[in-house]
Amino acid sequence: MLNRKLGKSNIKVSELGLGCWPIGGPFYSEGGQLSGFKTVNDEESTKALLTALDMGITFFDTSSVYGCGHSEVLLGKAFSRVRDQVVLATKFGSIFDEETKRCIGNSVSPDFIRKSCEDSLRRLNTDYIDLFQCHEWFVPLDEAGAVFETLDKLKEEGKIRTYGWSTDHPDLIDFFVKNTNGAVIQHQFNVLINADDILKVCDTYDLASINRSPLAMGVLSGKYTNESPAIVGDIRSENIDWNFYYKDGKVNPLLLQRLGLIREVLTSEGRSLVQGALAWLWAKSNRTIPIPGFRTVEQVKELARAAEFGPLSENQVKQIDGIIEKIKIA
Repeated sequence: MLNRKLGKSNIKVSELGLGCWPIGGPFYSEGGQLSGFKTVNDEESTKALLTALDMGITFFDTSSVYGCGHSEVLLGKAFSRVRDQVVLATKFGSIFDEETKRCIGNSVSPDFIRKSCEDSLRRLNTDYIDLFQCHEWFVPLDEAGAVFETLDKLKEEGKIRTYGWSTDHPDLIDFFVKNTNGAVIQHQFNVLINADDILKVCDTYDLASINRSPLAMGVLSGKYTNESPAIVGDIRSENIDWNFYYKDGKVNPLLLQRLGLIREVLTSEGRSLVQGALAWLWAKSNRTIPIPGFRTVEQVKELARAAEFGPLSENQVKQIDGIIEKIKIA
């Protein structure tokens, strides 16, 4: 598997990362909504993590809030003997109770960022975090400066190697690239939902593009149709404002329409649909690093084998993008 770099930090990571939200298991919002995934097995998750490393995946992205700390704990245990072989990314911003698995608020105050860093270091069983990201998608600009000043200090102290922001808001991204020393923007990006505007910013300011939802929360697995029963038991069954992939546990029919028109190109040359979706992202830029979620060893194997095929061709990308442009998302 080839490497890419985390922007101006020059930290090398595998071209494919893994998103560790699903393996965190269930946790709940302040209002009691399920915010994770109920059907998880810690033993299988650990095997999947180690399989990923064996297959060349070195970049693992999590958050303190995934499973209210549980995802970080799993990573810390799985990689305790091979810490120098992996690049660990986590995020801050949520206040939660590790015992009840309930979120109780949000904060990006300097004191809370420091506390969150120390808590993540403990759970990850490490003395440094490779990439520390703000997980609050929207922060008032008059507060944002203090956030990144704190991260600069943590970097100077050796507690983190670099930092980034997980956000899709153009004005916040503009602030980040012009006023901080950060190296990463984590944003939504997949073959169904384009983000070329953010890619241009990453090119201009030498940032990595970490791709959240590269498989559209499972839509690009190809498992779901308009006739599929509603998903139950995980966040996709919850009607949350930002989740336009699903409603009442059913896939957005416009996304299925898009997928039907591009499936043949994505699955060319022997790729699975999942592998084609990753190949499209790699072809879009040498800065993209997709972080698909996973729960099983078999899922990790399919994801890792995408690298054997490499990116789609320029002509294939143009063909897909032309089709997608014709079907607008409501």
